[in-house]
Amino acid sequence: MWNDLQTDAYEGMLAETVTLPGAGGDRIHAYLSRPLGPGPYPGIVLVPHLPGWDELNREVARRFTQHGFTVVCPNIYERFGHGRPTEVAQRARESGGVPDTTVMGDCAGALDYLKTLPTSNDRVGVIGMCSGGRHAFLAACTIPGFDAAVDCWGARVIAAPETLTPAQPVAAIDFTADLACPLLGIFGNDDQFPTPAEVDRHQAELERYGKTFEFHRYDGAGHAMWNHAGESYRPVQVMDAWNKVLAFFAQHLGGHG
Repeated sequence: MWNDLQTDAYEGMLAETVTLPGAGGDRIHAYLSRPLGPGPYPGIVLVPHLPGWDELNREVARRFTQHGFTVVCPNIYERFGHGRPTEVAQRARESGGVPDTTVMGDCAGALDYLKTLPTSNDRVGVIGMCSGGRHAFLAACTIPGFDAAVDCWGARVIAAPETLTPAQPVAAIDFTADLACPLLGIFGNDDQFPTPAEVDRHQAELERYGKTFEFHRYDGAGHAMWNHAGESYRPVQVMDAWNKVLAFFAQHLGGHG
């Protein structure tokens, strides 16, 4: 749990940029953070949000590592070139978004990378915020090997047929029957992407298929509540959500959370 540390305990981590095989065998960059020590440690694939492969994702990765998780955040925007995160993300938007096929391939590559590390306990979760939340849910439904998934206000999990695109040709909710691991959902009741009604529908679909899940919804919070650089940041709700996510991953992946 947050701030539940022992003041005489050793803490250390390594955080660096690595490369790994992504979709189609492409070599992609990824941000790796891991505890220093022999382990074994559980792993987490952190899927970037649409603002890009940015500093916030790196901070999120390191916070998980402070709590005993090895994290890989793959650069799902690799095919759009390099530059500042916002610039690269804008290129992705102008191209119609990042194709689901490459994101899933990059997530599968990150999963394999984590499981081959000598410090791995062979258990890996996946998490994402906003578009990354949708991708995390889709990965948990379509990529074998994930042991837990967290959807943080995933936008467009529910999508009407007329809103589908070549990059996102499926509604992620249509894969609910294939969800192969426990799911945690974090949502703000003031959010419009997804709306509370869409979260209700998502929950109903999970219940219909008998899936193991828990949803937590926060009053007074909307989209991007974890982004401390924006007006949407809600510290009280955020810290409660962080504790729930850490406890969920510790339960299903191992580690102390």
